[in-house]
Amino acid sequence: MSDISTDIVLREKFYGCICGAHIGSSMGAVVEGWSYESVENKYGTLDELLPYEHYNNGWVRDAGTTEDGIERQKLMITAIMRKGGRINAEDVRAVWRTEINPKAPGNVSEPFEGELLAIAKSKIPARDIGKYCDYAGLNSFARACHPIGLINAGDPASAVDDIFEVGQLYQTSNSRGLQWACVTAAGIASATKPNSTVDSVIADIYKYCDRRSVVDGRENWYADYAGVNIADEIDAGLKLTAKCKDFRDLRKAFDSVYNGVGMPYCMSYANEVVTKAVCIFKLVNGDVKQAIISGVNLGRDTDCVTAIAAGLSGALTGADSVPAKWIEQVDSATKINPFTNTKRTMRENADGLYDAFKNRLEKMKEFYDIMYNI
Repeated sequence: MSDISTDIVLREKFYGCICGAHIGSSMGAVVEGWSYESVENKYGTLDELLPYEHYNNGWVRDAGTTEDGIERQKLMITAIMRKGGRINAEDVRAVWRTEINPKAPGNVSEPFEGELLAIAKSKIPARDIGKYCDYAGLNSFARACHPIGLINAGDPASAVDDIFEVGQLYQTSNSRGLQWACVTAAGIASATKPNSTVDSVIADIYKYCDRRSVVDGRENWYADYAGVNIADEIDAGLKLTAKCKDFRDLRKAFDSVYNGVGMPYCMSYANEVVTKAVCIFKLVNGDVKQAIISGVNLGRDTDCVTAIAAGLSGALTGADSVPAKWIEQVDSATKINPFTNTKRTMRENADGLYDAFKNRLEKMKEFYDIMYNI
């Protein structure tokens, strides 16, 4: 495959990442939990935004409406915009207290997030809140942590550090869910580098998310902290799908590996979702539109897989491949969503993150100028 163009400005990489995550979540939510055979029988290839219903609560969402993972993401974006730089768990908790729409849990976000909000209003430290979530191995954070990667653009090591800080709002500190969230955030931070390629992003994922590597003079212990060998599972997925030509080949290849049923959120474990997303990213060579179409037609946890695959792709290549009608539809649906935590457009979210990143760089430069000659 040819190398990715190196002339994409950073602001557009931020926008591509947010567009990929939001549009992918919306389109994938229509068939979330379906087998790929059911998707094929109903739509052939699903490649448009459609209305859908979640939680059996009678609310039929307009085409382009996003879902719970994007609500999580929006709150992190708000915290980053307020602080103008990297955030910690207390920063996000403060936003939860003031910005979560009280009608969101059970409508546009998972019911258990209402319970976490109630805990967040207590005096319990923010880093302890995730201990009270039953779903430590899920992709709750891995599919939503794109802003952590973006505020650490070009700095995967800091992105990994921030995952273990902010992620404790959602899951326990040594959970598999947070180990796999490191892949999402480190991959996005890597993709924003100048001259990055699909292969260089995957190389950084291995470098920063695998215990067997030494980064900046210190052993990178994260991946095996909870008995998780991230590199081996991603490696196995990439080898399994190396000869796949399209998403139809990809989903058949994965069928014998990821097929859990019969337990809560059985399709949403982070190792499955993130591995599939990395393989899609490789398959489509970072093309956002193709990442979206591939993810939503893969079956199982389609919205989460697509959010990660398209978010990684957008951070690498921007949003040029995304149809304008998709962007317009998602922004329009957001404006009329009665349950969302913020009605900012995707451009407003991306630019808010980009401005915060520039502010972070300016502060770093000021510090450097003060301390360099000491």
